[in-house]
Amino acid sequence: MRGVLLPSEEIELGKRKVLNEAHLKELVMPQQGEILGRVVKISGGNQVIVACVDGMTRLSRIRGKMKRRMWIRERDIVLVSPWDFDNKKADIIWRYIKDHAEWLENNGYMTKPEAKPVAAVAAAPAPGPVPAPQPVAEPTPSAPQQEIQ
Repeated sequence: MRGVLLPSEEIELGKRKVLNEAHLKELVMPQQGEILGRVVKISGGNQVIVACVDGMTRLSRIRGKMKRRMWIRERDIVLVSPWDFDNKKADIIWRYIKDHAEWLENNGYMTKPEAKPVAAVAAAPAPGPVPAPQPVAEPTPSAPQQEIQ
């Protein structure tokens, strides 16, 4: 019995015959009204903040069909459908697997995430001391005030 399987060999997982993760899903391309985006932050529940290709950051919700079947993590590439009546919000309709995400990045559909080097963060100048506040000059009266009796 070998420990290494050839790509032509099939593995049975449950009822499906799977070669590898790439064969589980087909590559879904954006249609009219759909935008690619990268997950920035999981806000809790089914709320996710997504940075879209068009430059907007949208508060997105995970569709009910995907909510329990597919886990979404930060930095995942997703396909979103902006709402017709509120362009700042969207529905997540697809999450790309690692192989498909790399293909999208290599073919120019998505930009690769910019990771700040650790040395650049450590070498950033520290903010200087806060300057002391300047004394406020009191106004000088032009005429002497008279006392009222």
